[in-house]
Amino acid sequence: MFQYDLYQAQQDFLAPFQTVAAGTSRLLRQFDRTVPEVFQLRQWAAMLDIFGGARTTHVRPPFGFTEVTVGNQTVAVREEATHRTPFATLLHFRKELDQPQPPVLLVAPMSGHFATLLRGTAATMLQHYDVYITDWHNARDVPLAAGQFGFDDFVEHIQTFLEAIGPGAHAVAVCQPAVPVLAAAALMAEEDHPCRPRSLTLMAGPIDTRVNPTAVNHFATEHSIEWFEQHLIDQVPWRFAGAGRRVYPGVLQLCAFMSMNPDRHQKAYEDQFRHLVSGDEVPALAHRRFYDEYMAVMDLPAEFYLQTVRSVFQDHDLAEGKLRVNGRLVRPEAIRDTSILTVEAERDDICSIGQTAAALELCRNVPDSRKRNHVQAGVGHYGVFNGRRWNNEIYPMVREMISAAG
Repeated sequence: MFQYDLYQAQQDFLAPFQTVAAGTSRLLRQFDRTVPEVFQLRQWAAMLDIFGGARTTHVRPPFGFTEVTVGNQTVAVREEATHRTPFATLLHFRKELDQPQPPVLLVAPMSGHFATLLRGTAATMLQHYDVYITDWHNARDVPLAAGQFGFDDFVEHIQTFLEAIGPGAHAVAVCQPAVPVLAAAALMAEEDHPCRPRSLTLMAGPIDTRVNPTAVNHFATEHSIEWFEQHLIDQVPWRFAGAGRRVYPGVLQLCAFMSMNPDRHQKAYEDQFRHLVSGDEVPALAHRRFYDEYMAVMDLPAEFYLQTVRSVFQDHDLAEGKLRVNGRLVRPEAIRDTSILTVEAERDDICSIGQTAAALELCRNVPDSRKRNHVQAGVGHYGVFNGRRWNNEIYPMVREMISAAG
């Protein structure tokens, strides 16, 4: 079992030393500006800066949107909580425009990081759409009295959020939520619900992990669900609001992600040291921003994590036509008038090519003219929804699909 109490004690012990290190680094850099020849001073400042910043945090960073360019005008953006539950907030990036934009529900993954992981995705879409995002709450901050949160609750939240937005919304699901979002769309389509999404964009999501399985998929199938529960689930320590809640700690997911590419992260910190020593502030600031976001982790409710592992990665319930939500069979073939775009990455080592595109076959009653799969060359998992390729190559296809869906 992950020893959450020991981990938290270690974090609490290191915190003041890291705070002092970060402050000392800033002072040394100020002194260095007056004595630029002192090379060792720069080295010490760089080491202290890296030590001071190499810490996990458990609070969502700000999205930081204040304005966006829409056409030829700059428009103010403000965050509004449209709907709130103990486990999530439907966050609306409201803009005051004379001409309304199509509403889009951006569904962030509940997989160890906060919804701000999609800051770049949202920033791009804000230019052309009325963007809402699922701001999942850190489970360690949710009191036990709020009850449990499982896979079915995730699907219900998507349905509730679409209803809160109203008819005519489009849904974009990034990574893990591809399965529950497709399930929500199917259930709403079967009811002929007026708030069912007009289009679905599923990006690098595990619709059928039997296709070209990755190391992540093999790991899930090589261990029993009892193993996952025994080794990866723990209770929130006593001093937090969610004390006693069983969770999959976000720091474990962070460690898993980092262990997949340790050389990349080691090189990133080596480069950061060189940038700091040489005074190259632009890449140094970019490094800080990325890792401040990357090291901000959230805990997942244990029941949601375990049900997702079993249903999506071990039993392949959706792909095999046996997924049930609150007792109702999920029938993707019930979707008929929702356009669907699936996006995959050539170098994705988490969700390989073919796993997301499987949704198109499951939704067999959607006309071929309203279905499309795109494999993005030259990017990995993160590049599907962030960065230059997302902005210049993937996003234009999303816009085209949404526009055609009406």
